[in-house]
Amino acid sequence: MSNIQLIIEERAADIGNFMVGRLLPFKQKRSVGPFVFIDHMGPAQLKDYQNLDVAPHPHIGLSTLTYLFEGAIMHRDSIGSEVEIQPGAVNWMTAGKGVVHSERTPEYLRTSEKSLHGLQIWVALPKELEEVESSFTHIEADTIPHWEQDGVEIKLIAGKAFGHTSPVPVYSPLYFIEIKSKEAAKLSIGDDLFGESALYILEGSIKSEGNTYEPKHILIAKDAKLCEFEMTENTTVYIFGGEAFPEERFIYWNFVSSEREKIEQAKQDWLEQKFPKVPGETDFVPLPPQNPNIKMK
Repeated sequence: MSNIQLIIEERAADIGNFMVGRLLPFKQKRSVGPFVFIDHMGPAQLKDYQNLDVAPHPHIGLSTLTYLFEGAIMHRDSIGSEVEIQPGAVNWMTAGKGVVHSERTPEYLRTSEKSLHGLQIWVALPKELEEVESSFTHIEADTIPHWEQDGVEIKLIAGKAFGHTSPVPVYSPLYFIEIKSKEAAKLSIGDDLFGESALYILEGSIKSEGNTYEPKHILIAKDAKLCEFEMTENTTVYIFGGEAFPEERFIYWNFVSSEREKIEQAKQDWLEQKFPKVPGETDFVPLPPQNPNIKMK
């Protein structure tokens, strides 16, 4: 990956009863294209008495993308969706003007040992679509484009790249790509990328410009057109990015917006429990202590 501008190391964060590795936002880099938030969940081995239980919580102004490597999560939301996601599939929820959802270990796994590993991602919406009606789409693993190229396996999880289009219904020009190598391989894929670009190393390592980079790091490129790197054997990386929005973004807790006033209103609405409810759920995540909004560009 030529001309690396910034390296971001995974940082521990608590999302309730589960620890994750936070990758975005970062102080020196709040977003990459429309991607404003990335958490690496696990890998975690859960005992028969341990379960993922993220109670109902709200979102505005964004779409969430959940992608698992191992395990299963039951998604429920205020739209009425109740879908179990398993490895390789995609849950894509667009919050728009406001949605509430919960994420829990499925009932049939709650009293057995289980694993959980994956990525949770927020993609900001274009300004004119920040208040669209909420929606949810589940995309099965076998419908996501995948192919072999230059000795590696490529999967286009979301967006457009390499002449392929993912069925995930995105709202702006972007790409989220999985690349796996069983053997060492050299890649030059910059001509297929655009906008801002970054690479996350899940496992294995990559080499670029005489340097070796290890897992749990994001490498931010200066120029998406200059994406060249070597993958060692048994390496998995994710390349993500796209066109950045002309307006800045603000984030507070689970709220993303181009206007601070909309975030303030969402905070008040959650305090007063004016958001729609998740059918079958009675508890919720309280609004966290008031902190200044974080500017995102």
